[in-house]
Amino acid sequence: MPNLAVWHPAIVHFAVALLVIGVIFRWISLGARGRAAWTGPAAATLLLLGTFAAAAAVHSGLDAHGPVERVPGARAAVVEHEDAGVWARNIFIVVAALELAAIAIRRRNLRGMQVALWGSAIVCVFGLGALYKAGNRGGDLVYRYAGGIGIRYGDTADVNRLYLAALYQSAQQARTLHDSGRAAEMFAELASRFPNDTTIRFLAIESMIRDRNDGRTALAELRRMNVPIDDQRLRVRYGFLKADAHLAAGQPDSARAVLEQLARDFPNQQRVKDRLAQIK
Repeated sequence: MPNLAVWHPAIVHFAVALLVIGVIFRWISLGARGRAAWTGPAAATLLLLGTFAAAAAVHSGLDAHGPVERVPGARAAVVEHEDAGVWARNIFIVVAALELAAIAIRRRNLRGMQVALWGSAIVCVFGLGALYKAGNRGGDLVYRYAGGIGIRYGDTADVNRLYLAALYQSAQQARTLHDSGRAAEMFAELASRFPNDTTIRFLAIESMIRDRNDGRTALAELRRMNVPIDDQRLRVRYGFLKADAHLAAGQPDSARAVLEQLARDFPNQQRVKDRLAQIK
């Protein structure tokens, strides 16, 4: 088979959707007693397609595991996810075999067909449990170990975004823990690594105010910035930061003047009115 690593997330979601709906339909078909006859063939189709998708998911996961496994500390999580995925696939292979057996004998052995279908339904319950475990382990790998994030397509820009996100989250966590010095260092690192990103420059200036209480340096940085006059969002953000910097520098009258100008420029912005009211 071709290398399916890049398609692993999409294939996994197809497998989960097909199998979960297939299991639901199988139990409906057995409980409805002929009142929803269409659910029986639908269940068989979905379970067979879902089992094929589960096999493809395992294959694509094995193709993708190399770079992820090399991330320090991620190997155990990768192995757990792989084992859970293989176990789920194997259970649904049993389900698929029972479904095919029911189809093969449906005309000559009605009782045997019912036994096969009930067997499939019961095994499906265990399959759902295995599917949940595999999905949960996959979620841990992605959201707790950053497995695959930034490396899926081999694009340098993706890795840079991963680095940006990691620095940003670490800085926010440091601020939450009241470690202002560490937060300020990380926001400054962000600004040095991504100097042309306006949003990041705003974050670094905000850090000068919040984490260092250095309003004068923040004002100096703001003077170096050019904000498009037609971009309301950026102008309001710029104005709020400038007002906060004036307050940190002990210049409340200047902060009030900045917000009053914003209120004149954007009379429908309630946020500006609220900030102005706070200062007054």
